[in-house]
Amino acid sequence: MKNEGPFVLEWIAYHKAIGFSDIYVVTNDCTDGTDLILQRLHQYGVVHHLDQTLSPDEKPQLKGIKTVMGLPQMAQTNWLLHIDADEFLRVSVGKGHVQDLLKICSHADNIALLWRPFGSAGHSFWRGGSVLRAFLCCQRHPRSANAGHKSMFRPNKFAYATDHMPKSPFEAGVLSVNSTGTKIKGAAVNHPTRSRYRLPSEHLTWDVACIHHYAVRSQDVFLMKNDRGDGMARGHRKYFLGSNFYRRHNRNATKDVGMLDHVDAVDALVSEWLQDSELRRLEQNALRAFQDRRDQFLTPQRIKDLTI
Repeated sequence: MKNEGPFVLEWIAYHKAIGFSDIYVVTNDCTDGTDLILQRLHQYGVVHHLDQTLSPDEKPQLKGIKTVMGLPQMAQTNWLLHIDADEFLRVSVGKGHVQDLLKICSHADNIALLWRPFGSAGHSFWRGGSVLRAFLCCQRHPRSANAGHKSMFRPNKFAYATDHMPKSPFEAGVLSVNSTGTKIKGAAVNHPTRSRYRLPSEHLTWDVACIHHYAVRSQDVFLMKNDRGDGMARGHRKYFLGSNFYRRHNRNATKDVGMLDHVDAVDALVSEWLQDSELRRLEQNALRAFQDRRDQFLTPQRIKDLTI
């Protein structure tokens, strides 16, 4: 994770609120104080924070998940979900908790969770606040054209993981399922570089659970990804306005308000944490750092240059 200070408290609080016991966050090269926020939370036992130093040829996400999977605690960890700060697990059965998903998929070793893209909802500038409240517009139906997954898996069953899925199972016959518990083709977990499950349309579903993917958020937040860099160390026009990635993920055809069921619990946790004056100062500084860097980086000419 890098420079997600304005967003990270809500992201952590949400996943705590839906039942995750432990959250591990690996940071690198932060300039907005995200690492300081996480270290403060680490001191209070809210998260496990690890900061990493990267060599020029290392990819942040791959090194980060390798570090986490190598921790002694993983031997007692039943399930591990590897997601980014713009991704939220949405469970739509029971109380909306992760345990409600695991009851349905307890027979599996790996759960492929389909992205549901959420768009900008017309927001051009980010002034702070709640992602879950601000961005309710999303894609109406699953589509093969932009079907990406993240994975929740049993870490003791796999040698390592990439950004989208676990890899190299220790034993033959590991079971991969979609969010409804339906068996899917799991060949991708045996392929060292493949990042897509490549499922048929009948296995693409948001039922029971999915990943709400706020890849765009507001226009300025999206464009600032060009300044921050990509978690897989890709340097290209992915984060340009009008790029294929932007068009695939800026989906605003309908609204999904299901996440609002959890915002009171999220607010309560964030409010509790912000009683700490140092944490409150660090979060305010992170938003100010984002705004200052945005105003410096996103000149009218730069926005033009970053538009296709």
